[in-house]
Amino acid sequence: MAALDGLTPAEKAELVCSLSALLCADCEQDVSEDNLKAVIAASGNKVDAFWMPVFASTVEKAGGIEPFCKPPGSGGGGGGGGGGGAAPAEAAPAEKEEEEEVDMGGGMDMFGGEEGGGGGGGDY
Repeated sequence: MAALDGLTPAEKAELVCSLSALLCADCEQDVSEDNLKAVIAASGNKVDAFWMPVFASTVEKAGGIEPFCKPPGSGGGGGGGGGGGAAPAEAAPAEKEEEEEVDMGGGMDMFGGEEGGGGGGGDY
Protein backbone atom coordinates (compact mmCIF):
# COMPACT_ATOMS: atom_id res chain seq x y z
CA MET A 1 0.00 0.00 0.00
CA ALA A 2 1.53 3.25 -1.08
CA ALA A 3 -0.49 5.24 1.47
CA LEU A 4 1.35 3.61 4.37
CA ASP A 5 4.84 3.84 2.87
CA GLY A 6 5.72 7.10 4.66
CA LEU A 7 5.03 5.66 8.13
CA THR A 8 7.55 4.13 10.47
CA PRO A 9 6.96 0.43 11.23
CA ALA A 10 5.56 1.33 14.67
CA GLU A 11 3.21 3.98 13.22
CA LYS A 12 2.01 1.53 10.57
CA ALA A 13 1.40 -1.19 13.19
CA GLU A 14 -0.57 1.22 15.39
CA LEU A 15 -2.67 2.39 12.45
CA VAL A 16 -3.36 -1.15 11.22
CA CYS A 17 -4.30 -2.32 14.72
CA SER A 18 -6.47 0.73 15.35
CA LEU A 19 -8.36 0.31 12.10
CA SER A 20 -8.72 -3.42 12.76
CA ALA A 21 -10.18 -2.72 16.21
CA LEU A 22 -12.63 -0.22 14.71
CA LEU A 23 -13.65 -2.78 12.09
CA CYS A 24 -14.22 -5.45 14.75
CA ALA A 25 -16.37 -3.07 16.78
CA ASP A 26 -18.29 -1.92 13.71
CA CYS A 27 -19.07 -5.57 12.88
CA GLU A 28 -20.22 -6.05 16.48
CA GLN A 29 -17.39 -8.48 17.21
CA ASP A 30 -15.19 -8.53 20.29
CA VAL A 31 -11.91 -6.66 19.94
CA SER A 32 -9.94 -9.76 20.90
CA GLU A 33 -6.46 -10.90 19.95
CA ASP A 34 -7.87 -13.57 17.64
CA ASN A 35 -10.24 -11.17 15.88
CA LEU A 36 -7.50 -8.58 15.45
CA LYS A 37 -5.17 -11.22 14.00
CA ALA A 38 -7.88 -12.35 11.58
CA VAL A 39 -8.66 -8.82 10.37
CA ILE A 40 -4.99 -7.92 10.00
CA ALA A 41 -4.27 -11.11 8.06
CA ALA A 42 -7.32 -10.58 5.83
CA SER A 43 -6.16 -7.04 5.05
CA GLY A 44 -2.80 -8.30 3.85
CA ASN A 45 -0.89 -6.46 6.55
CA LYS A 46 1.57 -7.81 9.08
CA VAL A 47 2.40 -6.46 12.52
CA ASP A 48 4.55 -7.78 15.34
CA ALA A 49 2.70 -10.27 17.54
CA PHE A 50 2.84 -8.09 20.66
CA TRP A 51 0.53 -5.45 19.16
CA MET A 52 -2.67 -7.54 19.25
CA PRO A 53 -2.70 -8.20 23.02
CA VAL A 54 -1.83 -4.55 23.68
CA PHE A 55 -4.80 -3.31 21.68
CA ALA A 56 -7.19 -6.02 22.90
CA SER A 57 -6.40 -5.39 26.57
CA THR A 58 -6.56 -1.61 26.17
CA VAL A 59 -10.01 -1.80 24.60
CA GLU A 60 -11.15 -4.26 27.27
CA LYS A 61 -9.91 -2.06 30.13
CA ALA A 62 -11.63 0.98 28.58
CA GLY A 63 -14.94 -0.88 28.46
CA GLY A 64 -15.12 -1.01 24.67
CA ILE A 65 -14.10 1.07 21.69
CA GLU A 66 -16.50 3.95 22.39
CA PRO A 67 -14.16 5.95 24.68
CA PHE A 68 -11.70 6.16 21.79
CA CYS A 69 -14.29 7.39 19.31
CA LYS A 70 -15.59 10.51 21.02
CA PRO A 71 -15.47 13.68 18.98
CA PRO A 72 -12.76 16.14 20.05
CA GLY A 73 -13.56 19.22 22.07
CA SER A 74 -16.64 20.11 24.00
CA GLY A 75 -18.64 22.63 22.07
CA GLY A 76 -21.75 24.31 23.30
CA GLY A 77 -25.11 22.66 23.36
CA GLY A 78 -26.01 24.00 19.95
CA GLY A 79 -28.71 26.47 19.15
CA GLY A 80 -32.36 25.81 19.64
CA GLY A 81 -34.55 25.13 16.65
CA GLY A 82 -36.18 28.09 14.98
CA GLY A 83 -39.77 28.76 15.88
CA GLY A 84 -42.05 28.53 12.87
CA GLY A 85 -43.80 31.48 11.21
CA ALA A 86 -41.82 34.37 12.74
CA ALA A 87 -40.28 36.78 10.26
CA PRO A 88 -36.47 36.75 10.39
CA ALA A 89 -34.96 39.78 12.06
CA GLU A 90 -32.60 41.89 10.00
CA ALA A 91 -29.01 41.35 10.93
CA ALA A 92 -27.29 44.40 12.34
CA PRO A 93 -24.12 45.31 10.45
CA ALA A 94 -21.09 43.90 12.20
CA GLU A 95 -18.83 46.51 13.69
CA LYS A 96 -15.16 45.89 13.29
CA GLU A 97 -13.30 46.30 16.53
CA GLU A 98 -9.93 47.88 16.15
CA GLU A 99 -7.05 46.48 18.10
CA GLU A 100 -5.53 48.81 20.61
CA GLU A 101 -1.96 48.66 21.79
CA VAL A 102 -1.80 48.40 25.53
CA ASP A 103 1.05 50.08 27.37
CA MET A 104 2.12 47.57 29.99
CA GLY A 105 4.27 50.13 31.70
CA GLY A 106 7.99 50.37 31.52
CA GLY A 107 10.35 48.92 33.95
CA MET A 108 12.66 46.16 33.00
CA ASP A 109 13.64 44.48 29.80
CA MET A 110 13.83 40.70 29.57
CA PHE A 111 17.43 40.71 30.84
CA GLY A 112 16.67 42.62 34.01
CA GLY A 113 18.03 46.01 32.99
CA GLU A 114 16.20 49.26 32.52
CA GLU A 115 13.94 49.29 29.49
CA GLY A 116 15.79 50.28 26.36
CA GLY A 117 19.14 50.50 28.11
CA GLY A 118 20.54 47.02 28.24
CA GLY A 119 21.66 47.13 31.84
CA GLY A 120 24.94 49.02 31.55
CA GLY A 121 27.52 46.31 30.85
CA GLY A 122 27.82 44.52 34.20
CA ASP A 123 29.66 41.21 34.67
CA TYR A 124 27.76 38.30 33.17
